[in-house]
Amino acid sequence: MRVTKRLLWVGDAVYPLQNIARVYVFLLHPERKRAVFRFLKRVTIASIVLLVISLSNDASPGADDTGGSQAAFMTLGFAVLCYLVVDLVSVLLAQPHHVLAIETNGNSTALIAGSNLEALRRLTQDLAYAIENPGTEFQVRVETLNINPRSYQFGDNVNMYGGANNVGIAR
Repeated sequence: MRVTKRLLWVGDAVYPLQNIARVYVFLLHPERKRAVFRFLKRVTIASIVLLVISLSNDASPGADDTGGSQAAFMTLGFAVLCYLVVDLVSVLLAQPHHVLAIETNGNSTALIAGSNLEALRRLTQDLAYAIENPGTEFQVRVETLNINPRSYQFGDNVNMYGGANNVGIAR
């Protein structure tokens, strides 16, 4: 990550410093509860689909090789279950990460992960200084973190219906 006179570079992405609306540090938690519900929903759907296919094959006239088709359905069902279990376990074992979020006036958000919370807070202060003083330049090496965004909750979900007295936030 580097800051030039009026630009913030995060990898190959470039953000004008004057368009940065908020810079803050938070703890990014995996959505374990949501992953369990997603797993249960997918297992239910997969079971119903496999049951319907199995019943339609059993009801079809002239089905002589029922043992081979049953073995194929069992193999397919096992493969689907293995995939779903691996997806669930990957979320359940995921660790929370300290993250520096950089939000712009638009929809863009950059996330920078780090194991050192104090270094991220210091980086927040450096970015705030660079926003206030456009001639500032610095460069920092940050960690690379690959995460599955579906497994994490980023910020609050705010659903607003209508235009007056809305105060509901889902965390």
